[in-house]
Amino acid sequence: MPYAAELEVARAAAAEAARIIRRHYDQGTEVWEKAKDDPVTAADLEADRAIAQRLRLNFPDDAMLSEESVAGPGRLGRERVWIVDPMDGTKEFTRRIPEFGVSIALCVRGEPVVGVVHNPAKDVSVWAARGSGCWRNGTRVRVSSCERLEDAVLVASRSEASRDQLAPYQGWFSAVRPVGSIAWKLACIASGDGDLNVSLAPKNEWDVCAGDLLVHEAGGIYRGADGQPRRYNQPDSGVRAGMAAGPAELVRSFFERQQREGI
Repeated sequence: MPYAAELEVARAAAAEAARIIRRHYDQGTEVWEKAKDDPVTAADLEADRAIAQRLRLNFPDDAMLSEESVAGPGRLGRERVWIVDPMDGTKEFTRRIPEFGVSIALCVRGEPVVGVVHNPAKDVSVWAARGSGCWRNGTRVRVSSCERLEDAVLVASRSEASRDQLAPYQGWFSAVRPVGSIAWKLACIASGDGDLNVSLAPKNEWDVCAGDLLVHEAGGIYRGADGQPRRYNQPDSGVRAGMAAGPAELVRSFFERQQREGI
C-alpha cells in the first residue's frame, strides 16, 4: 500500500493524542483564549507536543504545519509536509459536545496522501492513504449515494447554524444536522453519515486537509465553486468560504443551484 508506513505512524500519533484529550475531557482541563471566541486548552497543547514528537522521530526530514505550534520557516520549499490540528473543535470540547477530533495529514507536493481524523469522545478513527480507500475503525466506508439536494441530509456547522448563515438555503435539503468540528464533519461525510457538507465560513488547512483526503478516498469530492481541488502547504493557510464535500453529483448540484439563485 502506498504510504503504509506514514499511515501507521499517523494513526498511532492520532491515537496517542486522542488518549491525552480524552483524559483531559474526563478529568477537566485549563482553558484560555488565544483571541476572542478562539479557545485553546492544555489538552490541545499536550496533544500537539505528542504528535510532533512522534512525527519528527519517524520522519525527521519532513516539515510540519500545526495550528498550535509555529511552522518551520522552510516548509514552503519542502516536498513533504505534515499538516496537523491536535484538536479541531475545541469549542465543542469545552462545552462537552462529543464532536471534535484529532486531524493529521501528510501532503506531498501540495497533495494530501495520508489522512487521519480521530474522535476521542466517540472512540472513532477514520483514515485513508492515497489510492487505498477510506476506513472507519477497520471497516471500509464510502460517501452516500444521494444525488438530489432535496433528498440530502446537510451536515452543517453548528456555529454557522447558530449565526443563521443557513437561512438562504432553507428548504433545499431533506434535513439539516448541525455538527461541531469541520474535521469530524468531513469524516462523517466520508463515512456516509450524512450526504453533504457546506462550509459558509473560512477554514484553515489544518482543519480540512485530512478530511479532504478521506472524502476523496471514499469516492467523493471536496471543492469550491470553481470545481478545483485545494493545493495545500500554501503561504496563506486560509481556505476560502463556500467549500462543499460529498458525492460529486450532489456537490455540483449545490453549486449550480447557488449560482442560479445568486447566493
